[in-house]
Amino acid sequence: MGQEITHSSFTEDDFRRFRDRVVAETALLEQWMAEGLLDDSEPMAGSEIEAWLVNDRGLPAPQNSLFLERMNDPLVVPELSTFNVELNTEPMRFSPGMFDRMHAELDDLWRRCDAVANADGAHMLMIGILPTVQQSDLCLANISGMQRYQALNEQVLRMRDGQPLSLDINALEHLVAEHDDVMLEAATTSFQIHLKIDPRQARLAYNLSKMISAPMVALSANSPFLFGHELWDETRIPLFEQSVAVGATDYSRRVTFGLRYAEHSIMECFEANRDRYPVLLPQLMDEPVESLAHLRLHNGTIWRWNRPLVGFSASGKPHIRIEHRVVPSGPSPLDVVANAAFYFGLLRELADVEARAEERLPFRVAKENFYSAACRGLDARVTWFDGQEGSVADLCLEKLLPQARAGLERMAVSGEEAARWLDIIEQRIARRQTGAHWQRRWVRRYGKDFPAMVRAYREWQGSGKPVSQWEY
Repeated sequence: MGQEITHSSFTEDDFRRFRDRVVAETALLEQWMAEGLLDDSEPMAGSEIEAWLVNDRGLPAPQNSLFLERMNDPLVVPELSTFNVELNTEPMRFSPGMFDRMHAELDDLWRRCDAVANADGAHMLMIGILPTVQQSDLCLANISGMQRYQALNEQVLRMRDGQPLSLDINALEHLVAEHDDVMLEAATTSFQIHLKIDPRQARLAYNLSKMISAPMVALSANSPFLFGHELWDETRIPLFEQSVAVGATDYSRRVTFGLRYAEHSIMECFEANRDRYPVLLPQLMDEPVESLAHLRLHNGTIWRWNRPLVGFSASGKPHIRIEHRVVPSGPSPLDVVANAAFYFGLLRELADVEARAEERLPFRVAKENFYSAACRGLDARVTWFDGQEGSVADLCLEKLLPQARAGLERMAVSGEEAARWLDIIEQRIARRQTGAHWQRRWVRRYGKDFPAMVRAYREWQGSGKPVSQWEY
């Protein structure tokens, strides 16, 4: 959800003073980094999952205010639209049984949320883009009642001089549209994976997260349809990038894969925030500089697909997290936890065994891999370390899955548990059935009856089976 603010009207003095505080807080964070004052304790895992509220017909149900009031759980919070909510998991250490616990917690929270939604005639759905959402649903009448979102809309349009946002997404079909507000972003729901990490290891973890974004988005793709058009396997990627397009160049785009790897320190990202990105939400806060409140609010309005975050541990010590944002929501609780297991295991193994990774996979190639995988899913051809070429599917089956298993074992996850979760990924790839594939096949058989498809999707989501076992 991001930090809430208290108002949405700002003066030029607000912008100036906010920028001054970002400068001061960035300098303080740099000092803490240099002096080794950030939390360097054992790594922790966490996640957020964005979800839809839908009615019996499979259409968006704009009733998150009532739902959240009845739910009354700090782990369940508003999102941009009134038909979206966000579920959070508690941070946990890497240890035997961690993914079983992560799934148990998420599944229990999901079922409780669905029961509360059912009481008011709605249902929970985890999917990258809801195929039944229409452009008319994405209007300001359906924006959540938070000042943060009202202000975000006003400031994005101010930076665009009032010009509408333009969509242009081309694949099997071509979608061209204009939209007058930021509500297009509400159509993009994701599963965001968090890794709290020793700041000395954050640069490498950030760079490796960029490299593995291509296989991650390919094996998890779940967003092939938007406004009736059949587009990318993970259409959420271009949709989000275009839905808050306020940067004139690659140096100031708000949703971005980035321009390069971090070369020396993760601080380079926060320095780029300070130097390159205009302030969107200049909410001045009566907080000490040590809270880094303005730095964190500013960082929250720059949506890198891999985003470094600053948080505070239970002890009050500041820490660095890497937020991996490329994975869509769904298709099932089993699938999203398996995605997390693959990400954490592969990241750890690459960090330990792949020397000179940035030289062996140049940033330009990693970026090309990412957009190709988002568009074509498991069928995408990519270039891996040392110029090795092939399909994403073959790369995952032959190389990355064994590495992810080895990495999880390095993190004290038992071989049995690692196999149980990574087998879900292996079967998904071997059977060529991601959420995107299932949706495309359903439409091939039954046509573009999206309400019926959403109802079938919801039934399978409640079956307790991963998507590789869904029928259509």
